[in-house]
Amino acid sequence: MTVNEYQKLAMTTLNPELDKKDVLINGVMGLCGESGEAIDIVKKWLAQGHDLDRAKLAKELGDIAWYLAETATALDLQLEDVFAANIEKLKKRYPEGFDSERSIHRTE
Repeated sequence: MTVNEYQKLAMTTLNPELDKKDVLINGVMGLCGESGEAIDIVKKWLAQGHDLDRAKLAKELGDIAWYLAETATALDLQLEDVFAANIEKLKKRYPEGFDSERSIHRTE
């Protein structure tokens, strides 16, 4: 499955009663909420002695993907284009791969 196929399939479960503004708001809020759930799993592993619940974390990553697709859809963007633009930005920032010096002294 391609990322754009995922976006199209995932958006079949989008609430049709929401207008574009509400889709955007729901998408961004959902990204924040699901990211918080993901970090909570990692926090429990790092700081509270829990085993890392990889299966639960994978489910949260899926929820994050859904909200990312929703947010992109609200902006009339295809995920493939969002991902490609991010790779181009990273290539410019780190042409030889990650470098801590370039990270510390990076220019936008």
